[in-house]
Amino acid sequence: MFTGIVRERGHVLSAERNGGGVHLRIAARTTAGAAPGDSIAVDGCCLTVTAADGETLEFDAVPETIARTTLGALDEGAEVNLEPALRAGEPLGGHFVQGHVDGRARVAAFDAEGEGRRLRLELEPGLLRYCVEKGSIALDGVSLTVAALRDDGIEIALVPFTLEHTTLGALAPGDEVNVEVDLLAKYAERLASA
Repeated sequence: MFTGIVRERGHVLSAERNGGGVHLRIAARTTAGAAPGDSIAVDGCCLTVTAADGETLEFDAVPETIARTTLGALDEGAEVNLEPALRAGEPLGGHFVQGHVDGRARVAAFDAEGEGRRLRLELEPGLLRYCVEKGSIALDGVSLTVAALRDDGIEIALVPFTLEHTTLGALAPGDEVNVEVDLLAKYAERLASA
């Protein structure tokens, strides 16, 4: 379980493709103290640490993960959002995030808005149905609030802190982001359909 409050931006040292999966080596400062077996959200994807040496973390992303996320497009030098798993007693600053990415969204526009920016995303109907105005959503592992609903997607208002401390500030139209819709919305739909 995560909160969507990114701890740091890591740098991809290598992304080795293997049998439809990817072995990632990521340089990290604050999360590099993790041990093998720990869970870390990498751009919103819950991955298991396979090796750590205090400066780097290694992960294996399997074909299922590659098919649903943007991790397959990572190359050496890319930046990723990192968050260690929530520990009992820590503050829950964002919202409940599982690290189970539901799909991807495409950036339609990314415009200046006051001191922040307005991000417009195209979402497939299967994901859009879980979005509500002022509801929670995680994009590349970042806990955010839906500012507006559109027929083809959503809009997010990004504050300067988020733009500076996550990878979202580097987005451009056409880029894809990992999307995890609100867990509560999925369970509510499932219960209502029964």
